[in-house]
Amino acid sequence: MKFKFTLPKLPKPSDIKLPIDLSKLENIDREHYRIAVWAVAAVVVLMLVAGLSAFFLSLRGAEETMVPDVRGMELASALVKLQDKELYPRISLRYTDDPKDRGRIVEQKPPSGAIVKAGRRISLAVSRGPVVDRIENYVGQDLNEVKIHLQTLFASSRPLVTIKEPPVYVFDKATAGTVLEQKPLPDTELSGPVALELVVSRGPEKAKLLVPDLKGLSFADALLQVEKANVPTDFSLRKADGREKAGVVASQTPAAGSLLPTNGHLGVTLTLPAPEKGMVAGLFERELPEYPYPLRVLVEAQKPTGERVPLIRVNHPGGKFSVPYFLPENSVLVLTVLEREVARTEVRAP
Repeated sequence: MKFKFTLPKLPKPSDIKLPIDLSKLENIDREHYRIAVWAVAAVVVLMLVAGLSAFFLSLRGAEETMVPDVRGMELASALVKLQDKELYPRISLRYTDDPKDRGRIVEQKPPSGAIVKAGRRISLAVSRGPVVDRIENYVGQDLNEVKIHLQTLFASSRPLVTIKEPPVYVFDKATAGTVLEQKPLPDTELSGPVALELVVSRGPEKAKLLVPDLKGLSFADALLQVEKANVPTDFSLRKADGREKAGVVASQTPAAGSLLPTNGHLGVTLTLPAPEKGMVAGLFERELPEYPYPLRVLVEAQKPTGERVPLIRVNHPGGKFSVPYFLPENSVLVLTVLEREVARTEVRAP
């Protein structure tokens, strides 16, 4: 038995009629595209307007306010006052002269009354008080070291602690210049400038000094003996007479072996050395202040070669000071007292 199937006849594409008009659909897509483009453009314009608004608002800045006066106020109170004005602090610390300033505002920038924008930082200098707030213990220290210490301590501010001049000097077994007592006492709290009253040792009261024998000694040997005996000596120079030897001690007063009072001076006369090419003889003289006790005095000679040679090192009470020399021309004599240079002079031929 045979079956026969017959496929239905398909219509031609030209015979098919769509229910929608394609031309109308194209018009709809164009309309949607136009709407989308305008929407994107509107968003971009809104973003630009918002950005420009924010920019001009930032240029306009915060609201302006007046800087208050906070000088002399404690830090906490000053911060509250600045906060009320929407201002912020930038704090720095410094030492001041008055102990009562500790923790208070001593300077502000910008100054009070200035008109600034809210949110501005105001620089505040807050006092840490003085460098020291109590009297130190100076007993047992050398007076000159105490003076240097105080000068260094208050180098950048008004000195709160000074030494009352002159100190009281007494004979004591302690080394000359040692502080024995002080007033106010150590650890006294500072409330303002103070003048220290010091009692200082003159050193032990010495017996009379034994005069050394200098007659006939050369310049260098005579200075060496004076240094060993530690006797204040006044030198003088003159030309050699008759058969006198040149360049030696011709006489001394008082004579060798005598006892010299502690405040006395030994007088020594030397004859000028024989002339020598390039060498100069002379007397280096200075008038020193009267010291309360003998201070260490040093005279050095700096030769043209750069070599530095000590001539004499002696404790001297002040007043007239002299030392003979026989040195190369253009040497330099340097006088120091307590390691501080007080005079210098160049050696030249007359």
